[in-house]
Amino acid sequence: MANSLDQTVDARSPSQREREALEDLPFDPELAPGARNAVEVCLAIQPGEKVTLITDQATQEIAASLVRELKRMGVSYRAWRLEDLAPRPLMEFPREIADDLRTSQVSIFAVQAQANELPSRMQMTDVVNRYKIRHAHMVNINRQIMLEGMRADFRKVDRISTRVLELVEHAAEIRAKTPAGTDLVTRLNPRYRWLKTSGLISPEKWGNLPGGEVFTTPEEVNGTFVIDGVVGDWLCAKFGELRQAPLSIRVRENRVTEAHSSNRELENDFWSYTHTDENSDRVGEFAIGTNIELKDVIGQILQDEKYPGVHIAFGNPYGMHTGADWYSSTHIDVVGRKFDIWVDDRQIMRAGQFVI
Repeated sequence: MANSLDQTVDARSPSQREREALEDLPFDPELAPGARNAVEVCLAIQPGEKVTLITDQATQEIAASLVRELKRMGVSYRAWRLEDLAPRPLMEFPREIADDLRTSQVSIFAVQAQANELPSRMQMTDVVNRYKIRHAHMVNINRQIMLEGMRADFRKVDRISTRVLELVEHAAEIRAKTPAGTDLVTRLNPRYRWLKTSGLISPEKWGNLPGGEVFTTPEEVNGTFVIDGVVGDWLCAKFGELRQAPLSIRVRENRVTEAHSSNRELENDFWSYTHTDENSDRVGEFAIGTNIELKDVIGQILQDEKYPGVHIAFGNPYGMHTGADWYSSTHIDVVGRKFDIWVDDRQIMRAGQFVI
């Protein structure tokens, strides 16, 4: 009897089971162009490289489209589904995946975010940074993003991103205004580096996909930001696009001091999130979206933060990349619409359109 039971045990590893499941899973062929763009253009995966693919149950169809492209190229890869290794929300990044990452040149993280999972994602990107892995961060990727943002011409986005970077990296001040009421002045610190994440991913800096932004840690931000686009992390899935009920925040000396919305639940959740630790209310990122092929905000932070305009984030400043010397366990982006932007005294955007 014991021998009979032993024969029913699945001896495959979690990675092998997930790989075989994804290879057999049918998917909408409309996902294929975005998946091919990710593998061939954004990550520029080469024969002989090893890839770690991380997904979850909710994102398996998109993961299957990515697996098809990896198989077509004949590259070595391992696939992991988070639910096979730990309960969600994920409190710690699974050791098995971390060990696999250390032997890979490329990684893809295509997962739906859940509340309080940011620390585990930071554990993952610590490994990515340490081993200089070309990492595609596709948190909350969905069908709409695969059919829109992931079909962008990222070489074109890289050209405009490079031009914006040339204009901002030696600037002292950036001003931003919108018709909704945003009026923000950002003073820049010459010691903090600007970074470009245009969708073309290098070992020096992992990138979100779809790509299209340049960012730094600001010295000081003051003014009003009317968030009529979207807020980030898990609040994005909960509240979506905010045109009908914007969140207006006041920033003074780089700290959020007020937050107001007719949606009181949004107001309260945002305030709680930005008061998680001593630096959760501090502006850690100032960014300009550069994906000129995006036409509007859709209520998905992964794509919307690349929409042309200004977005800022409270919390972690990604100091390993920008040079900032402080830390937070949280990071939440906020996005608006239809910006006018001045770099020092030069206007580079009018009503959401670059004029450079």
